[in-house]
Amino acid sequence: MSILIFFVILFVLIIVHEFGHFFSAKRFGIRVDEFGFGFPPKLFKIKKGETEYSFNALPFGGFVKIYGEDPNEENTSGPDKDRSLVNKPKWKQAIVLFAGVFANFLLAWLLFSISFMSGLPMSAGSGIQTESLKDLHLSVVEILKDSPAEKAGLKTGDGIISVKTVSDTLTEINPETLKSFVNSHQNDEIEIGYIREKGEVQYLKVKPTLIEDTPMLGIAMDMVGIAKLPIFTAFWEGLRLTLFAITGIAKGLYTLISEAIMGKGSFASVTGPVGLVSIVGTAYKFGFAYLLSFTALISINLAVLNLLPFPALDGGRLFFLLIE
Repeated sequence: MSILIFFVILFVLIIVHEFGHFFSAKRFGIRVDEFGFGFPPKLFKIKKGETEYSFNALPFGGFVKIYGEDPNEENTSGPDKDRSLVNKPKWKQAIVLFAGVFANFLLAWLLFSISFMSGLPMSAGSGIQTESLKDLHLSVVEILKDSPAEKAGLKTGDGIISVKTVSDTLTEINPETLKSFVNSHQNDEIEIGYIREKGEVQYLKVKPTLIEDTPMLGIAMDMVGIAKLPIFTAFWEGLRLTLFAITGIAKGLYTLISEAIMGKGSFASVTGPVGLVSIVGTAYKFGFAYLLSFTALISINLAVLNLLPFPALDGGRLFFLLIE
Protein backbone atom coordinates (compact mmCIF):
# COMPACT_ATOMS: atom_id res chain seq x y z
CA MET A 1 0.00 0.00 0.00
CA SER A 2 2.83 2.43 0.87
CA ILE A 3 4.48 1.90 -2.54
CA LEU A 4 1.19 2.50 -4.37
CA ILE A 5 0.47 5.68 -2.41
CA PHE A 6 4.02 6.91 -3.04
CA PHE A 7 3.71 6.49 -6.82
CA VAL A 8 0.28 8.14 -6.86
CA ILE A 9 1.74 11.11 -4.96
CA LEU A 10 4.73 11.32 -7.29
CA PHE A 11 2.49 11.11 -10.37
CA VAL A 12 0.19 13.89 -9.14
CA LEU A 13 3.06 16.20 -8.15
CA ILE A 14 4.82 15.86 -11.51
CA ILE A 15 1.58 16.28 -13.49
CA VAL A 16 0.79 19.46 -11.51
CA HIS A 17 4.33 20.72 -12.20
CA GLU A 18 4.00 20.06 -15.93
CA PHE A 19 0.52 21.62 -15.97
CA GLY A 20 2.10 24.83 -14.68
CA HIS A 21 4.35 24.94 -17.76
CA PHE A 22 1.44 23.94 -20.01
CA PHE A 23 -1.00 26.54 -18.67
CA SER A 24 1.44 29.46 -18.80
CA ALA A 25 2.60 28.54 -22.32
CA LYS A 26 -1.01 28.44 -23.54
CA ARG A 27 -1.75 31.79 -21.91
CA PHE A 28 1.15 33.39 -23.79
CA GLY A 29 0.12 31.90 -27.13
CA ILE A 30 3.01 29.45 -27.23
CA ARG A 31 2.35 26.24 -29.12
CA VAL A 32 2.18 23.12 -26.98
CA ASP A 33 2.59 19.98 -29.08
CA GLU A 34 2.01 17.33 -26.42
CA PHE A 35 0.97 16.85 -22.81
CA GLY A 36 1.95 13.35 -21.74
CA PHE A 37 0.50 11.51 -18.76
CA GLY A 38 3.13 8.97 -17.80
CA PHE A 39 6.06 8.03 -20.02
CA PRO A 40 6.18 5.95 -23.24
CA PRO A 41 5.40 3.45 -24.59
CA LYS A 42 2.21 5.21 -25.61
CA LEU A 43 -1.13 3.51 -24.88
CA PHE A 44 -3.48 5.95 -26.61
CA LYS A 45 -3.78 9.63 -27.43
CA ILE A 46 -6.43 12.32 -27.82
CA LYS A 47 -5.95 15.29 -30.13
CA LYS A 48 -7.61 18.50 -29.01
CA GLY A 49 -6.80 21.54 -31.07
CA GLU A 50 -3.08 21.65 -31.75
CA THR A 51 -2.15 19.68 -28.61
CA GLU A 52 -1.90 15.92 -28.36
CA TYR A 53 -2.78 14.45 -24.95
CA SER A 54 -1.00 11.11 -24.66
CA PHE A 55 -1.60 8.42 -22.06
CA ASN A 56 1.44 6.24 -21.55
CA ALA A 57 2.33 2.91 -19.97
CA LEU A 58 4.82 4.07 -17.32
CA PRO A 59 2.87 6.05 -14.68
CA PHE A 60 5.85 7.81 -13.13
CA GLY A 61 4.89 11.40 -13.88
CA GLY A 62 4.42 13.24 -17.15
CA PHE A 63 5.88 15.72 -19.60
CA VAL A 64 5.03 18.69 -21.81
CA LYS A 65 6.49 19.34 -25.27
CA ILE A 66 6.55 23.08 -25.78
CA TYR A 67 7.36 24.33 -29.27
CA GLY A 68 10.71 26.11 -29.18
CA GLU A 69 11.96 24.86 -25.82
CA ASP A 70 14.88 23.27 -27.70
CA PRO A 71 15.82 25.89 -30.32
CA ASN A 72 16.41 24.75 -33.90
CA GLU A 73 16.07 26.23 -37.36
CA GLU A 74 12.39 25.33 -37.68
CA ASN A 75 11.15 26.88 -34.43
CA THR A 76 13.39 29.94 -34.60
CA SER A 77 12.74 30.96 -38.22
CA GLY A 78 10.01 28.60 -39.52
CA PRO A 79 6.41 29.47 -40.43
CA ASP A 80 5.20 29.14 -36.80
CA LYS A 81 8.16 31.01 -35.28
CA ASP A 82 5.93 33.61 -33.61
CA ARG A 83 4.46 30.86 -31.42
CA SER A 84 7.85 29.49 -30.43
CA LEU A 85 9.00 29.76 -26.82
CA VAL A 86 12.49 30.85 -27.84
CA ASN A 87 11.11 33.82 -29.80
CA LYS A 88 8.96 35.14 -26.97
CA PRO A 89 10.22 37.98 -24.72
CA LYS A 90 12.63 36.85 -22.03
CA TRP A 91 10.18 37.66 -19.22
CA LYS A 92 7.54 35.41 -20.78
CA GLN A 93 10.08 32.61 -21.16
CA ALA A 94 11.03 33.05 -17.51
CA ILE A 95 7.40 32.82 -16.38
CA VAL A 96 6.84 29.63 -18.40
CA LEU A 97 9.98 28.07 -16.92
CA PHE A 98 9.06 29.12 -13.36
CA ALA A 99 5.39 28.16 -13.68
CA GLY A 100 5.99 24.48 -12.88
CA VAL A 101 7.67 25.32 -9.60
CA PHE A 102 4.97 27.87 -8.80
CA ALA A 103 2.29 25.24 -9.44
CA ASN A 104 3.95 22.94 -6.90
CA PHE A 105 3.99 25.78 -4.35
CA LEU A 106 0.28 26.47 -4.97
CA LEU A 107 -0.53 22.76 -4.62
CA ALA A 108 1.33 22.64 -1.31
CA TRP A 109 -0.67 25.64 -0.05
CA LEU A 110 -3.93 23.98 -1.11
CA LEU A 111 -3.02 20.64 0.51
CA PHE A 112 -1.96 22.28 3.78
CA SER A 113 -5.20 24.28 3.81
CA ILE A 114 -7.38 21.21 3.17
CA SER A 115 -5.47 19.41 5.92
CA PHE A 116 -6.27 22.17 8.40
CA MET A 117 -9.93 22.16 7.36
CA SER A 118 -10.28 18.38 7.73
CA GLY A 119 -8.26 18.14 10.95
CA LEU A 120 -4.48 18.00 10.88
CA PRO A 121 -2.43 16.41 13.68
CA MET A 122 -0.10 19.16 14.90
CA SER A 123 2.54 19.48 17.56
CA ALA A 124 1.73 21.75 20.48
CA GLY A 125 4.99 23.55 19.71
CA SER A 126 4.22 24.14 16.02
CA GLY A 127 3.02 27.72 16.41
CA ILE A 128 -0.70 26.90 16.29
CA GLN A 129 -2.46 28.21 19.40
CA THR A 130 -2.88 25.37 21.90
CA GLU A 131 -6.53 26.36 22.37
CA SER A 132 -7.11 25.48 18.69
CA LEU A 133 -5.83 21.93 19.19
CA LYS A 134 -8.45 19.33 20.03
CA ASP A 135 -7.76 15.95 21.64
CA LEU A 136 -4.28 16.98 22.81
CA HIS A 137 -2.34 13.87 23.83
CA LEU A 138 1.12 12.37 24.02
CA SER A 139 2.00 10.68 20.74
CA VAL A 140 4.88 8.39 19.79
CA VAL A 141 6.69 10.02 16.84
CA GLU A 142 9.70 7.70 16.60
CA ILE A 143 10.86 4.38 18.03
CA LEU A 144 14.46 3.23 18.31
CA LYS A 145 15.21 -0.10 16.68
CA ASP A 146 15.48 -3.01 19.14
CA SER A 147 14.42 -0.73 22.01
CA PRO A 148 12.20 -1.95 24.88
CA ALA A 149 9.27 -0.04 23.39
CA GLU A 150 9.65 -1.69 19.98
CA LYS A 151 9.98 -5.15 21.51
CA ALA A 152 6.89 -4.52 23.65
CA GLY A 153 4.85 -3.61 20.57
CA LEU A 154 4.58 0.20 20.58
CA LYS A 155 4.42 1.77 17.11
CA THR A 156 4.84 5.22 15.62
CA GLY A 157 1.58 7.12 15.86
CA ASP A 158 0.35 5.43 19.04
CA GLY A 159 -1.29 7.81 21.48
CA ILE A 160 -0.27 7.21 25.09
CA ILE A 161 -3.18 7.75 27.49
CA SER A 162 -2.07 6.02 30.70
CA VAL A 163 1.20 5.10 32.40
CA LYS A 164 1.51 3.20 35.66
CA THR A 165 3.38 0.63 37.70
CA VAL A 166 2.06 -1.65 40.44
CA SER A 167 2.62 1.08 43.03
CA ASP A 168 2.47 4.36 41.12
CA THR A 169 0.42 6.12 38.43
CA LEU A 170 1.42 9.02 36.20
CA THR A 171 -1.41 11.55 36.38
CA GLU A 172 -0.18 14.29 34.02
CA ILE A 173 1.19 12.75 30.83
CA ASN A 174 3.62 14.73 28.68
CA PRO A 175 7.19 14.11 27.42
CA GLU A 176 8.86 15.60 30.51
CA THR A 177 6.73 13.81 33.11
CA LEU A 178 7.03 10.46 31.29
CA LYS A 179 10.82 10.77 31.15
CA SER A 180 10.87 11.55 34.86
CA PHE A 181 8.52 8.64 35.60
CA VAL A 182 10.70 6.20 33.64
CA ASN A 183 13.79 7.50 35.41
CA SER A 184 12.12 6.93 38.80
CA HIS A 185 11.00 3.40 37.88
CA GLN A 186 13.99 2.11 35.96
CA ASN A 187 13.76 -1.29 37.65
CA ASP A 188 9.97 -1.63 37.42
CA GLU A 189 7.70 -3.00 34.74
CA ILE A 190 5.62 -0.13 33.38
CA GLU A 191 2.12 -0.62 31.98
CA ILE A 192 1.26 1.73 29.12
CA GLY A 193 -2.26 2.29 27.82
CA TYR A 194 -2.41 3.49 24.22
CA ILE A 195 -4.75 4.03 21.30
CA ARG A 196 -3.75 3.02 17.77
CA GLU A 197 -5.42 4.41 14.66
CA LYS A 198 -8.58 5.52 16.52
CA GLY A 199 -9.17 2.02 17.85
CA GLU A 200 -9.84 0.76 21.34
CA VAL A 201 -7.50 1.30 24.27
CA GLN A 202 -4.81 -1.37 24.41
CA TYR A 203 -2.22 -2.10 27.07
CA LEU A 204 1.33 -3.40 27.08
CA LYS A 205 4.09 -3.78 29.64
CA VAL A 206 7.63 -2.60 29.13
CA LYS A 207 10.73 -2.38 31.30
CA PRO A 208 13.21 0.49 30.77
CA THR A 209 16.78 -0.20 29.72
CA LEU A 210 19.90 1.90 30.13
CA ILE A 211 20.77 3.86 27.00
CA GLU A 212 23.88 6.00 27.49
CA ASP A 213 23.53 5.48 31.26
CA THR A 214 19.96 6.80 31.24
CA PRO A 215 16.87 4.59 31.73
CA MET A 216 14.76 4.85 28.57
CA LEU A 217 11.94 3.17 26.71
CA GLY A 218 13.48 4.10 23.36
CA ILE A 219 10.80 6.44 22.01
CA ALA A 220 10.60 10.05 20.85
CA MET A 221 7.41 11.80 21.97
CA ASP A 222 5.46 14.96 21.32
CA MET A 223 2.20 16.50 22.47
CA VAL A 224 -0.06 16.25 19.42
CA GLY A 225 -3.56 17.56 18.88
CA ILE A 226 -5.96 17.98 15.98
CA ALA A 227 -6.04 21.43 14.37
CA LYS A 228 -9.42 21.76 12.62
CA LEU A 229 -9.78 25.33 11.40
CA PRO A 230 -12.48 27.33 9.58
CA ILE A 231 -11.87 27.86 5.87
CA PHE A 232 -10.31 31.34 5.89
CA THR A 233 -8.12 30.59 8.90
CA ALA A 234 -7.14 27.29 7.28
CA PHE A 235 -5.98 29.02 4.10
CA TRP A 236 -4.07 31.61 6.11
CA GLU A 237 -2.34 28.98 8.24
CA GLY A 238 -1.77 26.91 5.09
CA LEU A 239 -0.02 29.85 3.43
CA ARG A 240 2.03 30.54 6.54
CA LEU A 241 3.08 26.89 6.79
CA THR A 242 3.92 26.80 3.06
CA LEU A 243 6.20 29.84 3.30
CA PHE A 244 7.81 28.45 6.44
CA ALA A 245 8.46 25.12 4.70
CA ILE A 246 9.89 26.81 1.59
CA THR A 247 12.41 28.85 3.59
CA GLY A 248 13.29 25.91 5.84
CA ILE A 249 13.85 23.50 2.96
CA ALA A 250 15.82 26.08 0.96
CA LYS A 251 18.08 26.84 3.93
CA GLY A 252 18.57 23.15 4.65
CA LEU A 253 19.47 22.42 1.03
CA TYR A 254 21.89 25.36 0.92
CA THR A 255 23.60 24.16 4.11
CA LEU A 256 23.81 20.59 2.82
CA ILE A 257 25.37 21.58 -0.51
CA SER A 258 27.74 24.22 0.90
CA GLU A 259 29.05 21.87 3.59
CA ALA A 260 29.45 19.07 1.04
CA ILE A 261 31.48 21.38 -1.23
CA MET A 262 33.71 22.34 1.69
CA GLY A 263 34.16 18.68 2.62
CA LYS A 264 32.31 19.05 5.92
CA GLY A 265 28.93 17.64 5.02
CA SER A 266 27.53 14.22 4.32
CA PHE A 267 24.65 13.00 2.18
CA ALA A 268 24.21 9.93 4.39
CA SER A 269 21.14 11.45 6.05
CA VAL A 270 19.43 12.28 2.76
CA THR A 271 16.34 10.12 2.28
CA GLY A 272 16.14 8.17 -0.96
CA PRO A 273 13.08 6.68 -2.72
CA VAL A 274 12.99 3.60 -0.48
CA GLY A 275 13.11 5.78 2.63
CA LEU A 276 10.35 8.01 1.23
CA VAL A 277 8.10 4.98 0.71
CA SER A 278 8.58 4.10 4.38
CA ILE A 279 7.83 7.68 5.47
CA VAL A 280 4.70 7.75 3.29
CA GLY A 281 3.53 4.60 5.07
CA THR A 282 4.10 6.25 8.44
CA ALA A 283 2.26 9.41 7.35
CA TYR A 284 -0.66 7.29 6.15
CA LYS A 285 -0.92 5.73 9.63
CA PHE A 286 -1.34 9.21 11.15
CA GLY A 287 -4.39 9.82 8.96
CA PHE A 288 -5.50 11.32 5.65
CA ALA A 289 -4.88 14.94 6.68
CA TYR A 290 -1.34 14.12 7.77
CA LEU A 291 -0.71 12.35 4.45
CA LEU A 292 -1.92 15.44 2.60
CA SER A 293 0.45 17.67 4.56
CA PHE A 294 3.34 15.28 3.90
CA THR A 295 2.47 15.38 0.19
CA ALA A 296 2.63 19.17 0.42
CA LEU A 297 6.14 18.92 1.86
CA ILE A 298 7.25 16.62 -0.97
CA SER A 299 5.77 19.10 -3.46
CA ILE A 300 7.80 21.93 -1.92
CA ASN A 301 10.93 19.77 -1.90
CA LEU A 302 10.53 19.01 -5.61
CA ALA A 303 9.95 22.68 -6.36
CA VAL A 304 13.01 23.87 -4.44
CA LEU A 305 15.19 21.16 -6.00
CA ASN A 306 13.95 22.21 -9.45
CA LEU A 307 15.22 25.73 -8.82
CA LEU A 308 18.83 24.57 -8.48
CA PRO A 309 20.96 26.04 -11.31
CA PHE A 310 21.67 22.70 -13.00
CA PRO A 311 21.21 22.31 -16.79
CA ALA A 312 18.53 19.59 -16.62
CA LEU A 313 16.37 21.56 -14.14
CA ASP A 314 14.13 24.61 -14.47
CA GLY A 315 16.57 26.54 -12.31
CA GLY A 316 19.40 25.85 -14.75
CA ARG A 317 17.36 27.06 -17.70
CA LEU A 318 16.33 30.16 -15.76
CA PHE A 319 19.99 30.77 -14.90
CA PHE A 320 21.05 30.60 -18.56
CA LEU A 321 18.11 32.82 -19.51
CA LEU A 322 19.30 35.37 -16.94
CA ILE A 323 22.80 35.29 -18.45
CA GLU A 324 21.33 35.93 -21.90
